[in-house]
Amino acid sequence: MNLEFNKNEDSIKQLTFQLSQRLKRVQLGGGEKRLAAHKAKGKLTARERIEYLVDKGSATVEIGAFAGEGMYKEEGGCPSGGVVVVIGWVQGRQCVIVANDATVKAGAWFPITAKKNLRAQEISIENKLPIIYLVDSAGVYLPMQDEIFPDKEHFGRIFRNNAVMSSMGIVQLAAIMGPCVAGGAYLPIMSDEAMIVDGTGSVFLAGSYLVKSAIGETIDNETLGGATTHSEISGVTDYKFATDEECLDHIRNIFDKLGASPTAGFSRKAPVAPAKDEKEILGLLPSDRVKPYDMMDIIERLVDNSEFEPYKDLYGQTLICGLARIDGWAVGIVANQRKIVKTKKGAMQMGGVIYSDSADKAARFIMNCNQKKIPLVFLHDVSGFMVGSQSEHGGIIKDGAKMVNAMANSVVPKFSVIIGNSYGAGNYAMCGKAYDPRLIVAWPTAQLAVMSGAAAANTLLQIQVASLKAKGEEITPEAEKELLDRIKARYEEQLSPYYAAARLWVDAVIDPLETRKVISEGISMANHAPIEKQYNVGVIQV
Repeated sequence: MNLEFNKNEDSIKQLTFQLSQRLKRVQLGGGEKRLAAHKAKGKLTARERIEYLVDKGSATVEIGAFAGEGMYKEEGGCPSGGVVVVIGWVQGRQCVIVANDATVKAGAWFPITAKKNLRAQEISIENKLPIIYLVDSAGVYLPMQDEIFPDKEHFGRIFRNNAVMSSMGIVQLAAIMGPCVAGGAYLPIMSDEAMIVDGTGSVFLAGSYLVKSAIGETIDNETLGGATTHSEISGVTDYKFATDEECLDHIRNIFDKLGASPTAGFSRKAPVAPAKDEKEILGLLPSDRVKPYDMMDIIERLVDNSEFEPYKDLYGQTLICGLARIDGWAVGIVANQRKIVKTKKGAMQMGGVIYSDSADKAARFIMNCNQKKIPLVFLHDVSGFMVGSQSEHGGIIKDGAKMVNAMANSVVPKFSVIIGNSYGAGNYAMCGKAYDPRLIVAWPTAQLAVMSGAAAANTLLQIQVASLKAKGEEITPEAEKELLDRIKARYEEQLSPYYAAARLWVDAVIDPLETRKVISEGISMANHAPIEKQYNVGVIQV
């Protein structure tokens, strides 16, 4: 056991070290030279602005740090999507902060930048959190304008959201700390209040070059749309400041005077650390993802005082359901049990698979949590639903539909943590990205896809070999192996949690030991949004 524990611990420590190294690279934005050039203008970097703004020592959760990773290689890349998004605390008020990183293509907007900004606004809307925009952007990245400009979920949706959020009473503040061009000029000016930094901030629908070509007027950008112009002539901006720091201080002053908001009233007691050592998670999660393990060992190291109240623990055992507290917050946990279990009827059930009885149990538990106003936490290590004639005849689709229905219609906030596998319909049932979790995060041990790499590669191989044979071509065993290896390598890359994070299918890849903090901050933000909708599952399969 000790040898196995040490092997597992070494494996996850290597993965978390790789995570920390990747985060360090991302935090360099456009690179050290561009960071130095940015600071030489007297400006703080995007991350420095956020660090200056948030309360010292307060908890923060970064969203989409790996957005765009490995994408846009022909364009030179777009680290972190060219924008930093953080859920943090300013003057004791939780909020969303969105800061353009001008060291990445002058803060220009790539397709993933728009997607990340929309995700930040979605978090603000769902949780009724104030949002702060720290604007420093050259506008749309023109070579990719067709992927950024015209569609429903493109750039224009951001300004639509500005208007909708304002009508909802969500506080929006904007600081113009660099260029703010064309359509992007509407974002700060559609906020409640707009600040601008003298000498570096500018805002205009068209810059001096475009003005010259469009109407023949010769004018410099500062006169056209600098701080003096908009604070003293046009009245477009509300405040002018000499430095980034003065501007950020004013945002803090505004937050200091915000009125209180109603809460959802989720139950919270004084936080208690798990009685069992959290760090043991690293040795208890097998490095070999096909090995069984007891998910309760993980849960007991995530919940307060390691106390867990199971629901129907003798029934539908491949899904663990029950109540606990995480950092003081009451939660309902739905987790995949990864050990092999034996039913009272004598049937063996594989760990990580959802059977009819476990889906039935989970549906009822999810409904109970909605009845009791308890947030839901889903811990994924799921291969999917059980297949085969016995399951089909037993109505697995009907029972799976019941679980999906109960979960999809939940009005309590949902949070998903992908610990290991998250495959196919199992991902859906366990509240994958498509089901509106308030936050969805992955451990470095996660894999996310329609099926496992081995299963997918063999399925794709069979299809390709059959296609070749249909054309009258034979394939040698050597060529078949080469084809399989090529398919597997491509698919394995897509299974990575970083591949998912680059595309914002998950909000973050986190160190397992950060899980309690992320869930706690998530429930804290969700508590800002009272539940207004009645829980109704509609027509449910029975």
